[in-house]
Amino acid sequence: MLLDQAPTTPRRRPAAGAASGLATAAAEAAPVWIGVGAIGVGLGVLSVGSGFPWWFSPLVSLVLFAGSAEFLLIGMWAVGAPLVAVGTTTFMVNARHLFYGLSFPLRHVRGRLGRAYSVFALTDEAYAMLGTKEARELSSGRILWTQAGTHLSWVGGSLVGSLLGASLLRGVQGLDFVLTALFIVLALDAFKAGPDRVGLVVAVAAGTAALVLFPGAMMLVAMVAFGAAMVVRHHAGHRARPDRRPLGAVGA
Repeated sequence: MLLDQAPTTPRRRPAAGAASGLATAAAEAAPVWIGVGAIGVGLGVLSVGSGFPWWFSPLVSLVLFAGSAEFLLIGMWAVGAPLVAVGTTTFMVNARHLFYGLSFPLRHVRGRLGRAYSVFALTDEAYAMLGTKEARELSSGRILWTQAGTHLSWVGGSLVGSLLGASLLRGVQGLDFVLTALFIVLALDAFKAGPDRVGLVVAVAAGTAALVLFPGAMMLVAMVAFGAAMVVRHHAGHRARPDRRPLGAVGA
């Protein structure tokens, strides 16, 4: 009889959820992970070629995970640049992450440790893949696996470059452009997903003006100018757009 049956409650399946998050992340991010790993190989080659031991580049990639800034840091460390110059350069290059954090879907990540890691692992690639997604498409597992896969690909690539690629790829021209090429591809994909011609024109204008007027701080100045322009555009659009009521609304 039904009355004799003990009530049942649905059981959680954390393993299945984790596997689902990994599968969803890998389906979209696998090409990016491969590209990031390839760039990491270039970093490992550069590190060994600059006189650092084989373990230096993977360790920096694991602990700092600073992407393009690591190329600059290795070059500055190799010539013995002052600590103040290293810190200032790192801040200027990575200052764009301050803007990424304003719209990155961190609220979908569960747990303090998960959120702490998500903040640490915020990169251009992660923002491009996750920052434009609808809320229904995101889950904690998908976000964390996307970022963890990018992190591991970066570390693994730098390790391969340090151990196996130093002698084979040493002296190859163009490795420093791989990171730029990846950013261009991500930008094109983001534009196809949400075309915004006005935003594109403003970004190009901000970057060009910053390059001409402030070549030593181009990235920081361009991001500040672009962010300010988008804020002004947002508020101007709200003022120009009259309040609309839903169809059938009545009353004052």
